[in-house]
Amino acid sequence: MKIVHVITSIDPDSGGPQAVVMRLAAAQASLGHDVRVVSQADDRTLASVARLGAAIPGFQRVVWHILPPPGTIEAILCLKARPFLARVLADSAQVHLHGIWEPILACAAAIATRNGIPYCVCPAGMLDSWSLSQKPWKKRLALAVAFRRMLDGAAFLHALNRDEVKLMRPLHLKAPAEIIPNGVFTEEFETLPAAADFPALIGLPAGRRFVLFLSRLHYKKGLDLLASAFQLVARQCPDVDLVVAGPDGGAEDDFRDLVRRFGLEHRVFMVGPVYGDTKLKAFAAAACFCLPSRQEGFSIAITEALACGTPVVITDACHFPEVAAAGAGAVVSLDPMEIATALIDVLSHPLAATAMGYKGRRLVFENYTWPQIARRTISLYDAYSPKTENSGLTAATR
Repeated sequence: MKIVHVITSIDPDSGGPQAVVMRLAAAQASLGHDVRVVSQADDRTLASVARLGAAIPGFQRVVWHILPPPGTIEAILCLKARPFLARVLADSAQVHLHGIWEPILACAAAIATRNGIPYCVCPAGMLDSWSLSQKPWKKRLALAVAFRRMLDGAAFLHALNRDEVKLMRPLHLKAPAEIIPNGVFTEEFETLPAAADFPALIGLPAGRRFVLFLSRLHYKKGLDLLASAFQLVARQCPDVDLVVAGPDGGAEDDFRDLVRRFGLEHRVFMVGPVYGDTKLKAFAAAACFCLPSRQEGFSIAITEALACGTPVVITDACHFPEVAAAGAGAVVSLDPMEIATALIDVLSHPLAATAMGYKGRRLVFENYTWPQIARRTISLYDAYSPKTENSGLTAATR
């Protein structure tokens, strides 16, 4: 089966969807499919993707079709992208679109429709109530002009969790929603780095523990909530610091201001984006991972923290209730006091935290692995395709 994934940017600094496309495409290619990715990138981004992809099983089997970063007119009209997409999508069995608000995605959907190729759309949380409340008039206009047509014409919508399905219902979209979560390759997490590696790397004093935040530094990630919560944690746990890792998404300066206001300059370490082996070292060394996000689809960072055996404290807006059900961490509301209380509880009970880590690792390894997820996508492609006889794989392979 020829599968084409389309995502506007593949830059790892842009967040989770980029990491998802790299891994889902690799997992599908490992099943024997012809998998292509269409994206826009400069040479720096391509070098970063190649470096990170070296550790992903099956990544070398994926074929990449890269357009240069577009100017304003090209981004809107897709004058170069349109014939490029038409060539790549030719003879495809399935197109998988990642994201919503980009003209190149609507262009790919139109080409697929014109050629009778089924496509699905992964909104990645962009259609839930919180996301739609950001710049709402622009999004209402965009839906009316182009993107509702794209969504309604999809064979199915790739939802990341049950909550996302419910939160999309007020839009009354015509396409059915199917739940396909994110995951990990267990090979990347079977042998973890020593716990001492990361503290030494960032200059954390010996004997100090730390809470890890690892994500884009964006308002929706709840860094302001984390700053307020950590000032309470710092008083109760004098041996605990906060490590904040990730590229700036517009909230870094505000967070630094809060750190100064709360007098936490010597307790907060800002280390910038970390990837690959350095990221694993950060997860493995952390006493707890915290993502107090206002909105998530299915966080890769949470899943990777769990795979590293690190207990987590997350908000209910992360839409990952399985964490609490498995006893792998705490799921709390968007309240600094609740976040602080959960962090203090984990930090004050190291044996219980270790048990949480074991449960989290088991949760991910048993339920959220890319080979399982890739098989789920192939099954859904076949179920919604009018040309299942051309899939090229037997049922046993799937």
